Amino acid sequence: MKPWFLIWPKLPANGMAIFPFIIVRNAALKKDPLLINHERIHFRQQLELLLLPFFLLYLVHYLANLLRFNNHYLAYFNICFEKEAYANEHNMSYLTVRKPFSWLHYLKKTR
Repeated sequence: MKPWFLIWPKLPANGMAIFPFIIVRNAALKKDPLLINHERIHFRQQLELLLLPFFLLYLVHYLANLLRFNNHYLAYFNICFEKEAYANEHNMSYLTVRKPFSWLHYLKKTR
């Protein structure tokens, strides 16, 4: 599936996935293969969990990490969904071999 892009210059990150949209800070980022692959991994995670549960789990995991690390960046980078996406964003064929719920493998690993 080809994603739909939205440009939002005030986005606090380079990109964000909210199925079926990839929101980017500027138009040039639409051509960044690593960013697009990273966000497509999030698409797959969101579809597995039927969107709303994904975002609830994402938020709960972030808040738990924030309590644990007392640091926004450590909390963000230790969200299991982000760990999976960052670990595999360079592998452009990852989504063709990825097993469902692969993000579960990243629950215990700390960055």
